[in-house]
Amino acid sequence: MQGPSERADHVKRSVAITGIGVVAPGGVGKKAFWDLMVSGRTATRTISFFDPSRFRSQVAAEVDFDPNRYGLTAREIRRMDRAAQLAVVSTRECLLDSGLEFAELDPHRVGVSVGSAVGGTTRLEAEYQVLSDSGRTWEVDAGYLSPHLFDAFTPSSLAVEVAWAAGAEGPATVVSTGCTSGLDSVGHARDLIAEGSADVMIAGGADTPISPIAVACFDAIKATTPRNDDPEHASRPFDRTRNGFVLAEGAAMFVLEELEHARARGAHVYGVIAGYATRCNAFHMTGLKPEGREMADAIRGALDQARLPAEAVDYVNAHGSGTKQNDRHETGAFKDTLGDHAYRVPVSSIKSMVGHSLGAIGSIEIAACALAMEHGAVPPTANLHEPDPECDLDYVPNEARERRVDAVLSVGSGFGGFQSAMVLARPGAAS
Repeated sequence: MQGPSERADHVKRSVAITGIGVVAPGGVGKKAFWDLMVSGRTATRTISFFDPSRFRSQVAAEVDFDPNRYGLTAREIRRMDRAAQLAVVSTRECLLDSGLEFAELDPHRVGVSVGSAVGGTTRLEAEYQVLSDSGRTWEVDAGYLSPHLFDAFTPSSLAVEVAWAAGAEGPATVVSTGCTSGLDSVGHARDLIAEGSADVMIAGGADTPISPIAVACFDAIKATTPRNDDPEHASRPFDRTRNGFVLAEGAAMFVLEELEHARARGAHVYGVIAGYATRCNAFHMTGLKPEGREMADAIRGALDQARLPAEAVDYVNAHGSGTKQNDRHETGAFKDTLGDHAYRVPVSSIKSMVGHSLGAIGSIEIAACALAMEHGAVPPTANLHEPDPECDLDYVPNEARERRVDAVLSVGSGFGGFQSAMVLARPGAAS
């Protein structure tokens, strides 16, 4: 690793992705995830974790996940909330994928950055059901209390579990910026390496919000789709008939390291994080202005940082949640920032296949972007059969497309007004 004197010039410290781990609806592991992406199949279905019949929206994208099968011990399963379990399993995959010998690294130079919007919601709700006898009593019996409930209550436990899995003793952070958390956590990790505060970061996002309380919250604001009779086709970004997003769960984690160190050890480099920017519109908790000014500002910031012109973007991974206002909002932002190139570059939303996993989806989308560069293919937007006339760009309907991808723009939009953008590129494609 570089010494202190070499860390001073952070401008020259390019940050590479050298390991990827994914636990997503439709398959566990990066290979299963990518196979789903290029197939155009959807992993959305009727909720099976609990009886959803009393809710307006009864569909979700669930992960078929058996923690025993993926190497978690009985003690780890009892200790960890489901979000932490997904984070640890995807962390183990990305560590192995990177080929880094972590035992040979200075653990104080290895950090963690995990994004999550709702933290240990799954465990918290399950424990409340036990303590209150399904809400029938206000006087709870502490004898039924799990000794690990506090871990679910504090989102920081996510970073702790990932740090333990990697043996990381450097900076450890949980980033919670709503639906941009998984993108912002990777951006934060990249900045720590670039400024010299760490040499290696384990970064990504994990969320498991498919629980009655989360479903009820989104029902209350009518953000999720009520298309319960056709769950496989319920998520329809950019389609004229879209009527809300499909709630999901998942995790994706990455090994990030300084590019020259990765090259020196002969690591496989998926790409570099060439640019990242985030903004807040300070306008409304859930509302968006159609022109997309704040997202456009974040996109410009990421492209400027990457020193890439709009024409260099080969693929745009859209937020594409499937709500009326979001899809129009970001379509306006793409036109504003990319100009005429917005009509030529392929744009797609993988939420059409794996749903919207809140604080995890930004990281899952980064995985899709890195793998698009790796395999020379652009994932499609599934279920796009009747394009909204106001969403008139090339949204890659229904079928993946072969295409060399040297630079990718990925964007995120979150309740509270968060707008983030990241540029991934092949080494050498960005200045």
